[in-house]
Amino acid sequence: MLDILPHDGGIHEIRMARGSVNALDMGLVEALREAIVDAPANGARGIVLSGAQGMFSAGVDVPALLQHDRAGVEAFWHAFFGLCGAIAASPVPTVAAITGHSPAGGAVLSLFCDYRIMAHGMYKIGLNEVQVGLSVPEPIQFAMRRILGNYRAERLLVAGAMVDAEQAHAIGLVDELATVEQVVTRAAAWLADLLKLPPKAMLRTREIARADLVAVWGDTTHLLDPGFIDDFFGEETQRVLHALVARLKSKG
Repeated sequence: MLDILPHDGGIHEIRMARGSVNALDMGLVEALREAIVDAPANGARGIVLSGAQGMFSAGVDVPALLQHDRAGVEAFWHAFFGLCGAIAASPVPTVAAITGHSPAGGAVLSLFCDYRIMAHGMYKIGLNEVQVGLSVPEPIQFAMRRILGNYRAERLLVAGAMVDAEQAHAIGLVDELATVEQVVTRAAAWLADLLKLPPKAMLRTREIARADLVAVWGDTTHLLDPGFIDDFFGEETQRVLHALVARLKSKG
């Protein structure tokens, strides 16, 4: 489900390895959160979060989520918010090595990292929740506004838009592009350069710069709006999600 790979200089790569698309189910979400939280205690001075070449993460495992009752769905979203909060509050810098397509939940995870490097070319990224019948909760909208600004984030979120890597770079959704084979290498190199700086000054400045993000995401216990769960079980969302699952099954 996860591969933990050491790089020089105390950099730990946490690579998602759940099937071919790294769909986020409860098991992967909890494993990721544990790995992010434990990394500094295990000697990590920086973290690279990566996926498979061609697919960073396909987002939430919708077929699995639809099998749960309300308590199960609520538990999953609390766990997902907890994972986002762990990345946001990580005491060491994190880089999203976006190794391919990154829709929905995959793109959300990248918002909380310090830096984002994406494979260029055909790959797409975006919060396409609206297209599959889900609203985007305010705390996640905040994280996207923090990177893109209010208006740009609004346009992309309301449309549920996916953009290609070059456009994502142009608007600032990702910071760099690299070949799909070099995304992880470049992510580790960016971290290595950062970690050459005087550590106390760098980490304290980082803490100040990310204080607004941690103020919202540092404690996710009550961050999930119950109305989001109500909407998930609403007729429109259920209809669109079941249609999505049917299309996925028809494609094999």
